[in-house]
Amino acid sequence: MRIAVVSDIHGNLPALEAVIAAIGRAGAERVVNLGDIASGPLWPRETVQRLMALGWPTIRGNHERQVLTLPRARMGPADAFAADALGAAERAWLAALPATLDLGGGVWCCHGTPDDDLAYFLETVTPDLGRDGSPGIRAATDAEVRRRLGARRDAVVLCGHTHTPRIARVVHDGGHDGAGATLVVNPGSVGVPAYDDDHPHEHRVETGSPHARWALIERDAGGWSATLVATAYDWEAAARRAEANGRGDWADALRTGRVGRLERDVVGRSTA
Repeated sequence: MRIAVVSDIHGNLPALEAVIAAIGRAGAERVVNLGDIASGPLWPRETVQRLMALGWPTIRGNHERQVLTLPRARMGPADAFAADALGAAERAWLAALPATLDLGGGVWCCHGTPDDDLAYFLETVTPDLGRDGSPGIRAATDAEVRRRLGARRDAVVLCGHTHTPRIARVVHDGGHDGAGATLVVNPGSVGVPAYDDDHPHEHRVETGSPHARWALIERDAGGWSATLVATAYDWEAAARRAEANGRGDWADALRTGRVGRLERDVVGRSTA
């Protein structure tokens, strides 16, 4: 069994197309999408239409919930851009997406954590941005991952939201090497390789390169394994699109995989 995992496309259609081609070359039997599909100053409607045609198993992320339920005055600018671009058919498709999904075979999907689409699973935000060069975020400890996993005992739990490719393994009480464990996999972001945020503290997420990220999980006689993949695409075209739509901070992130201009400096306020 070989499953491709994508997440956090954020309307980046060129990145999505490159990943679709790479998945085809990898010979994946299924593809699952973990949400945050359209929000951002790129190609929200076109991206949703592409995914509607593909028919992949898909869950909603926090940005789908925000675009569909928040009053526009309370939306951040990325959500507002998507809300203005989406038509009735795209909205109906997004509204029908589940918050979580059991793929079968021991694979279960969420966007943030099993209980919260805004919570970080494999990373922890810290209140020390800038101190000794800290980005204000670190890899979660084993105890933190275990606590966030809660009562779930699936062989594989797939998550997104943080745009950070990462794999962790939780051994459950009474388990031992290879048995009684959960593999938690975040494929990273197809569409946005870096961002800054201020919840619950200011922090910066940076993958360090502009590549589109996704993952491949495989099951053989020895159990499940995961491979994190970085795929090249025309990120300059995406960056120019962001600039044309007034988002120089997105352009910086798309070109470099690092935070350049900050969101508050470009749009004048924080986003949800």
